[in-house]
Amino acid sequence: MESKLQLHGFNNLTKSLSFNIYDICYAQTEEQREAYIDYIDEMYNAERLTQILTDVVKIIGANVLNIARQDYEPHGASVTMLIAEHELSSGESDNEESPGPLPDTIVAHLDKSHVTVHTYPESHPHDGVSTFRADIDVSTCGLISPLKVLNYLIHSFDSDVVTVDYRVRGFTRDVDGTKHYIDHDINSIQNYLTEDTQNAYQMIDVNVYQENLFHTKMMLKNFNLDNYVFGVNASDLDTQEAQSIEDRLRREMLEIFYSRNVE
Repeated sequence: MESKLQLHGFNNLTKSLSFNIYDICYAQTEEQREAYIDYIDEMYNAERLTQILTDVVKIIGANVLNIARQDYEPHGASVTMLIAEHELSSGESDNEESPGPLPDTIVAHLDKSHVTVHTYPESHPHDGVSTFRADIDVSTCGLISPLKVLNYLIHSFDSDVVTVDYRVRGFTRDVDGTKHYIDHDINSIQNYLTEDTQNAYQMIDVNVYQENLFHTKMMLKNFNLDNYVFGVNASDLDTQEAQSIEDRLRREMLEIFYSRNVE
């Protein structure tokens, strides 16, 4: 949009961001797998997740109205926040297709919306591979795009594979009564990521522009086995075992990235 839309009443568009991260780990023994899951539960318990979402709310200039959070047995946690935002004091929206802060204050207009996070620690005795998944949803109504929180979220988790979905739903009317189904230009979710993030990940887009649907997959480029083995040091493994573990981990990442099993 080259100029700011002059709307009739409120901006009724709903902008929804779904952000999924996967952390991959190798834990060979049952004891190591249990220790990994316990570590994830401690690192990303409901209290820590509440702080992350609170920072997300600050980035989009909102106020927290209500918090519901829960640590589950035996594993996992969830946090949901109902939020409300202020109007832009500058009279301008911040929908420019550019990276958001890490973090900073952005003020937008929103009546009521929500942010949620759910965690899914998972392990399986086959091949010693364990996976942690966190799903975060940010839904806003108003001027600002929730894509502005992406940089903060990616830096808040150890993300080996990331999938991001963004959709603008509904419509809003301008002063002449014309309906608008999106209020900002967007070519790719990648344009909302900082240069260091873009350089760190292999990325592909699957976008349906006419439906205002945007999808980006990301997979970490650099692989250091020391960052993936849990309970042992990579230097203590013999060359053949280390290569076998690396092959299993890379296969796991590729399968998640492409959403299909590799034969």
